[in-house]
Amino acid sequence: QLQLVESGGGLVQPGGSLRLSCAASGFTLDGYAISWFRQAPGKEREGVSCIRSSGITTYYADFVKGRFTISRDNAKNTVYLQMNSLKPEDTAVYYCGARSEWGTSSISWYDTSSYDYWGQGTQVTVSS
Repeated sequence: QLQLVESGGGLVQPGGSLRLSCAASGFTLDGYAISWFRQAPGKEREGVSCIRSSGITTYYADFVKGRFTISRDNAKNTVYLQMNSLKPEDTAVYYCGARSEWGTSSISWYDTSSYDYWGQGTQVTVSS
């Protein structure tokens, strides 16, 4: 069964940190760009960050630049999102998505319709 599984969410105080993990099973992440999205209640899913299959090229939404860092370990078939200086407005369900690099270079990384696989999400709550 091909799937992505997120973990690492939880409750944290403002200014705190969390590290999310996105592990793939049933397929290898080689050749896939992996992105993190989030969705707060009543809002649309929005792109947070993306890392290309090379592991070199990364993208970040303006609202997380300087606070979040995306990385990947292809040997472990896992992508990480290190989140620092968390704010209450970061509260959301965080999802990881995988899309093949083949034929998607002209499609914006935050286009949710271009993704092949999704995880079930992990809740992140930032509150005092």
